[in-house]
Amino acid sequence: MGLGIKKRKWIDYIVILLCYVAAAWIGMIVFQKQSGDLWFKVLMGDMAATFFIWIFSMLLQNASLYDPYWSVQPIVILSLLLLRQERFDIGSVLICMVILFWGIRLTANWFTTFDGLGSQDWRYDQLKAQTGRLFQVVNLIGIQLMPTFIVFLCILPAAYYMELDSSFSLKNIIGLTISMVGALIQLTADVQMHNFRKRNADRSKIIRSGLWKYSRHPNYLGEILMWWGIYLTFVVVHVDYYYLGVGAIVNTLLFLLISIPMAEKHLASYKEGYEEYRNETRKLLPVPKSFLILKH
Repeated sequence: MGLGIKKRKWIDYIVILLCYVAAAWIGMIVFQKQSGDLWFKVLMGDMAATFFIWIFSMLLQNASLYDPYWSVQPIVILSLLLLRQERFDIGSVLICMVILFWGIRLTANWFTTFDGLGSQDWRYDQLKAQTGRLFQVVNLIGIQLMPTFIVFLCILPAAYYMELDSSFSLKNIIGLTISMVGALIQLTADVQMHNFRKRNADRSKIIRSGLWKYSRHPNYLGEILMWWGIYLTFVVVHVDYYYLGVGAIVNTLLFLLISIPMAEKHLASYKEGYEEYRNETRKLLPVPKSFLILKH
């Protein structure tokens, strides 16, 4: 990579950082000006921050400006809520630590794969070609507001764990362990993929080693486990709030019904032998197909 390209990427990183700092500031102002329940205040601040990012994604002509939001949003919101409560109990701190680990890993993965503001995610290019003049509406609703709302639903159990009088016990360890396992699966999958790409310049090759030997989407599996774990950590203490599991449910459906089908259609278009890989390898669970009767 030339020095000019490196310099340009660092300028882009700084631009994105400034956009996100401004978005966080706007979100905090909107949050503070709201009255009512915690969920409404968080949602309004979250939506305001997302709207700000959307405006700058239009100005910069790149919908990928939103990409880090998925991992940055929970860290910022839950850290601020923890400081607001001024109640650093072990359960709240552990939840924040697990989510911080998850968020840093996901943000680092974005950082290492970021190509600069001169290009955007292939999925956004595809949507732009399909929607034409309506793309910015699709950008706002489909690319930005929908993921923001889904992650908002996912972090509500953590937010209410800190808001309510939550006692910590060994039961909470089960959920936290599931979340940590999910984050570690994602980290392992990322490292294996990065190493594979370093060894193979040919992008038509398929990774069939490590977790990827047994799972076509171990990173998505980790994301699903992450938020189910957070929900379980909360619901074992506050059973009456069982309905907050809607976030984990919607997040799971997002991957099963949208993200995975889109990714597989794209991969099949240029990966050699992808159909064979799909027939031989499970969609999510990283175990050989012979281990389970049920096939994906």
